[in-house]
Amino acid sequence: MKLVGIVGSNADLSYNRMLLNYMSKAFKNLVEIEVLEIKDIPLFNQSDDQTNSAPIQYLNKKILEADGVIIATPEHNRSIPAALKSVLEWLSFKIHPLEDKPVMIVGASYYDQGSSRAQLDLRQILDAPGVNAMVLPGNEFLLGKVKQAFDEAGNLKDPKTKSFLEGTLKKFIQFVSLVTKLEEKEAAVLPKEDLNATGKVETTIEGVNMAAEDWVEVAAEKVGAAEGSDYVKLNRGLLTVDQLNYFLSSMPMEITYADDNNQFLYYNHVLPAEEMLASRQPGQVGNPLANCHPEASLKGVEWVIQQLRSGATDCVRVNVPTHGPDKYVVHNYQAIHDEEGIYKGINEYILDFKPIVEWYLKQTGQTLVGDVDAVSSASTKDDDVDAVSSASVK
Repeated sequence: MKLVGIVGSNADLSYNRMLLNYMSKAFKNLVEIEVLEIKDIPLFNQSDDQTNSAPIQYLNKKILEADGVIIATPEHNRSIPAALKSVLEWLSFKIHPLEDKPVMIVGASYYDQGSSRAQLDLRQILDAPGVNAMVLPGNEFLLGKVKQAFDEAGNLKDPKTKSFLEGTLKKFIQFVSLVTKLEEKEAAVLPKEDLNATGKVETTIEGVNMAAEDWVEVAAEKVGAAEGSDYVKLNRGLLTVDQLNYFLSSMPMEITYADDNNQFLYYNHVLPAEEMLASRQPGQVGNPLANCHPEASLKGVEWVIQQLRSGATDCVRVNVPTHGPDKYVVHNYQAIHDEEGIYKGINEYILDFKPIVEWYLKQTGQTLVGDVDAVSSASTKDDDVDAVSSASVK
């Protein structure tokens, strides 16, 4: 589990920053907490939209990637600071990263109340339309007389205060886990996919055995399909079928298409299986997707289609590291939609990224650093997970 802690002050000296830094250090065995600043966030101004500015988008990305958020607020005039209020305005104007996000509120102040009135105000803000955060009920942590609360190393002096804070954090971790399970349960109710393509869509060619080795030839004859030198009018072009084949075959990637009935209809590189990154056979075209994958992988196939059909994501990417260290092969599953935005199937395109990365490095004179192997362009970590789709090769 990973949490982010937002410092609710833009002051250079902030005891709430000190509190979050202490939590990150003292409870690192419980959970990872990354402390985020709001110093660089501009003042909210609806007439000067800064939503896409780097500081706001950085904060937005961090919140979206986190499992939960801790906000540490001071108390200014019985409410939260103007800087924190401005941040929350940006995060509920055109972007909404806090929506359904578990949030814990803590606060430190100079006086006995320990930011109690600011926390009450913050709870109301976080519950407002456009924010819609899921705030941990009860469990208030109010650190009063904060000037005397920390030692020189930034640690809380009072063991009882530390113990209470730890208990509150543990309850928040349980709260985050509960919210996550509820979201997973909600996601699990997506309709099952008919991988055997027993239904039909408006483009389904009926009366032809989908599993037939010659499905393409028989189906083409049935509908009088264009071929060879016949012209096809496209959105912005006019090509013969031959030209379309030349064009698609020249693509430096393997492309396959399955329609919204889960029927495999096309692939562009007609090559011997051993020369392909993902082998295809001519007789597979026309088959339901269930016939094109081993049974053990059908659950994963269904999950990918569910994500794309439901609109949960437009693309799922998976690195397949079975091609050796000289390649970095990625399978990209891209949702296809018509002009009305209706799902029409999947464009799977597969390519080796290594030549592209090597060309880029050569052109720019840059090198790969960190946890990436500069020779293979592959991550040195055991498992590769796409940051967009969270799809793992495991």
